[in-house]
Amino acid sequence: MGRIIFDTATALNGWIADRDNSLDWLFTVENGDAPADGLWPAGARVLVEGSTTYEWVLEHERLLEQPERWAELYGDKVTFVFTSRELPMPAGADVRFLSGDVSAALPQIRAAAGEGDIWVVGGGELAGQFLDAGALDEIALSVAPVALDGGAPLLPRRLDADRLHLRTAHAVGQFARLVYDVRPVTG
Repeated sequence: MGRIIFDTATALNGWIADRDNSLDWLFTVENGDAPADGLWPAGARVLVEGSTTYEWVLEHERLLEQPERWAELYGDKVTFVFTSRELPMPAGADVRFLSGDVSAALPQIRAAAGEGDIWVVGGGELAGQFLDAGALDEIALSVAPVALDGGAPLLPRRLDADRLHLRTAHAVGQFARLVYDVRPVTG
């Protein structure tokens, strides 16, 4: 069974999207629009995201008008989107809409991933739900040299140091890359 990884870019002060739920701030960083190898979980077979992230990507990449771009960006990866409403899907994309509790959806998500990893793309609240379910194995952050004045928080949960183990920390261009293993709750 693969790992479940929350891998995201974040501003210095812990916001992953600005007040307009936009990631445009990320593209102002040198190479922010073309991340270097190692800045995402390349071995992930499945992507999981919330509806706000999904809708932003659809709009920003114009995927409904140019559905062939989906394969350029995601290949043949299955994408699960947690939503409480009906959303459009680019032609030819393998997007599966889910609602409700992350715990209830885990068997379906794991089955689609097989032995591969699962990439929780965003947002922070969804990653927090995986953490709450005891299913989050890794948090990988690309910290950008940007500070935002509000928006969507990185992880709107308390997570104490005894639950995290720093595996690696290094520079990748203008980003600080931090990778933490998430330890299970003890006691």
